[in-house]
Amino acid sequence: MKAKRIFYTELAYIFGILTLAAGTAMMERADFGMSMVVAPAYVLHLKISQRLPFYSFGMSEYVLQAVLLTVLSVVMGRFKLGYLFSFVTAVIYGMTLDLCMLALGAIAWEGMAMRVTFYVLGMIVCALGVALLFHTYIAPEAYELFVKELSTRTGRIDLVKTVYDCCSCAVGIALSFAFFGFGHFEGVKAGTILCALVNGWMIGRISDALEKGFTFRDGLSLRTLFER
Repeated sequence: MKAKRIFYTELAYIFGILTLAAGTAMMERADFGMSMVVAPAYVLHLKISQRLPFYSFGMSEYVLQAVLLTVLSVVMGRFKLGYLFSFVTAVIYGMTLDLCMLALGAIAWEGMAMRVTFYVLGMIVCALGVALLFHTYIAPEAYELFVKELSTRTGRIDLVKTVYDCCSCAVGIALSFAFFGFGHFEGVKAGTILCALVNGWMIGRISDALEKGFTFRDGLSLRTLFER
């Protein structure tokens, strides 16, 4: 039997942030609708940036995640130091997302084929990023941390993720209607619904594939710091 290769959890964190930001930027460029997880933040970005141009998508992400971390503390009945680290991750992710969007914006392309390609790749890359973040002790974004914390009680990451995604999608639709009127979808489109239905399944399958090929191991002795 072939021995599994070592994948350090710290690298899983770095690659998870990079791939998640890149995948989100791809989906934004495809314009078929954002991932249901980031749809609320994206809709807020579209609305607020009309008055405050400096309010970027990345900034909207970590502002909304601060609110979500507050909700998580109430649901779990406690505040952990890891929740604070999660906000730091959100800021790092937000800045990386803005850089990825800037880089993709410099690429000249058009046509339905390219849009579909960017959308499909973006969805897969996002799922890979989330799966990687589930395999690190370093606090992930509030979105992933929320699912990770709740899934410890159910033992079903894919189920909890799917339910969370559908709820987030509903919030994105409500915000789109509230800000831009009924029948006028911004950020939440057909691609958002599709992603809500399959994203949890994709993350589960990618996570299984990673565990079959790799053994995740800490490279640094910092786990206890993030579990407080």
